[in-house]
Amino acid sequence: MKQALAILATAALLGGCATPAWVSPVEVTRFTGEAPAYLGQGTIQIVAAPGLDAQSIEYGLYEDAVRRELQGLGYRVVMINGSQVAQVALDQYVVDTGPRRGPVDVGVGGSTGSYGSGVGLGIGFNLGGQPAERIARELSVSIRAADGTQNLWEGRAAMTATANSDYAADAAAAPRMADALFAGFPGESGETIEVE
Repeated sequence: MKQALAILATAALLGGCATPAWVSPVEVTRFTGEAPAYLGQGTIQIVAAPGLDAQSIEYGLYEDAVRRELQGLGYRVVMINGSQVAQVALDQYVVDTGPRRGPVDVGVGGSTGSYGSGVGLGIGFNLGGQPAERIARELSVSIRAADGTQNLWEGRAAMTATANSDYAADAAAAPRMADALFAGFPGESGETIEVE
């Protein structure tokens, strides 16, 4: 009975050691071209950057978030033949959190003595828990005239979140990043800001 209680207590301790969820502020950098007067008006078409699957669910979440922001700025988003083009690029990867240790260490030691067998068993628990995997994302948007090659505006938003946080899912990360990217549009050219 005592052994069963000890096992239950140990399991409860280990269960309480989960790594807390964490999310970084969104780091935003924007650049404005030489014709900022054309921004925030007229029609705009959203396209995926080369190499992205425009039909994927992941891309669709970010495109929808960017669409809402562009409409809020005064653009009329169209499927084809926009006077401007917004190109959306995404990058996502898992950040290396370093070496991981197991939650339980078992050690056996021996000694010579007059009492008992002289063999001892020690169990040590790592109560810090395993570090949660961190997912880093970057959303980039560039806006140019449909008949031009020079960007009128471009911006990048980056954030990192642990895999156990609400923002580990693209459905939550996409609107947060798009909102931060277009906050105070067009923004101070070349300045990097952090948005909570």
